[in-house]
Amino acid sequence: MRKFAKITSLILSVALLVFCFAGCGGKDNTTGGGATGSDPAENVQSSGEASAPIKIGGIGPITGGAAIYGQGVKLGAEIAVEEVNAMDGDIKFELQFQDDANDAEQAVNAYNKLKDWGMQISLGTVTTQPCIAVSAEIDADGIFALTPSASSTDVIEGKTTMYQMCFTDPNQGIASARYISEQNLGEKIAVIYNNSDAYSTGIYQKFDSEAKELGLNVVCVKTFTDDSANDFTSQLNEIKDAGADLVFLPIYYTPASLILSQANKMQYAPKFFGVDGMDGILTLDGFDTSLAEGVMLLTPFTADAEDEMTQSFVEKYKARSDGGIEPNQFAADAYDCVMAIYEACKRQNITSDMSAAEIAPKMVEAFTSPDFVIDGLTGAGMTWSATGEVSKDPKGMVIHNGAYEGM
Repeated sequence: MRKFAKITSLILSVALLVFCFAGCGGKDNTTGGGATGSDPAENVQSSGEASAPIKIGGIGPITGGAAIYGQGVKLGAEIAVEEVNAMDGDIKFELQFQDDANDAEQAVNAYNKLKDWGMQISLGTVTTQPCIAVSAEIDADGIFALTPSASSTDVIEGKTTMYQMCFTDPNQGIASARYISEQNLGEKIAVIYNNSDAYSTGIYQKFDSEAKELGLNVVCVKTFTDDSANDFTSQLNEIKDAGADLVFLPIYYTPASLILSQANKMQYAPKFFGVDGMDGILTLDGFDTSLAEGVMLLTPFTADAEDEMTQSFVEKYKARSDGGIEPNQFAADAYDCVMAIYEACKRQNITSDMSAAEIAPKMVEAFTSPDFVIDGLTGAGMTWSATGEVSKDPKGMVIHNGAYEGM
């Protein structure tokens, strides 16, 4: 009887050992890879099965006054991720996008959530002020990030792993002044900018210096803050009295919509010239798009472009967006971000079992290589400097009959 008990005990022990090994071998790696702390030897890539996805995290305003930007970026990035995952190849992506409501504190909280999730590559944040805060965290943690739309030089200055897909604010200011000068758009120019916002102030400062170099006649400069961005009557009256026939607005679309509405009530109809932050004004709830007729802006993307890449993206975006709206520049920039990340991952043999710290220097090496050149929705022949700044050409756009048209 004692001998039988020993044999039974041995059989049970062997069975338990087999069960444990089977449990380990069947571990689910479909959403993790090395970022979750799994042993690389256990990764399904070693068995020839489909690899686990590389985790990409994004942050932006899905709610609040800047939601058009965040929603565009989220959907643009989702479309790109789906296209990447449909390709034949080992590289697959998983995207998680967090809402920051255009608030720096919420953006940092969202970033920490993404780190806890196991983010390996970041899309930074959508808007400038939150991205300035988050970029400091990204740099300290050594995570590679490519923001689609946070354009201040403060986002990348002094950072080693923070890159931009959008124009920097200085480039927008310089390009705007040059375009206005080259096209002879105004004889007397006025400016309204937000002096409490890094994005708006950065663009204005470079516009101002370039305008002086070019001899543009700037007759009036007025400011506002986030707290006073509801009544522009005083600024418009002074600009009108100065005889300005063109008003430069280096601001976001929400205050721009109020300026257009209030100017119309005053029967003041100068030309208005904006920057990429104005993209989205046509989809702003409650805004009469006829008030934006003839408004000009510089942007790297126009939805009416006839190339196959643009038309395919526009078709997919409209099919998935609420109301079938066309993608804005922010959505296109986000799409290009994911595709540029994909090309860099291919080039550097990035795998999902690598940590964020292992991936970052490889991504920097790719993006700073002279022969790393990307053709995307927002530019052909895009390259990056060692400071994280992208090089690409802007396009002129005018609003006509409630739609954007290339100039």
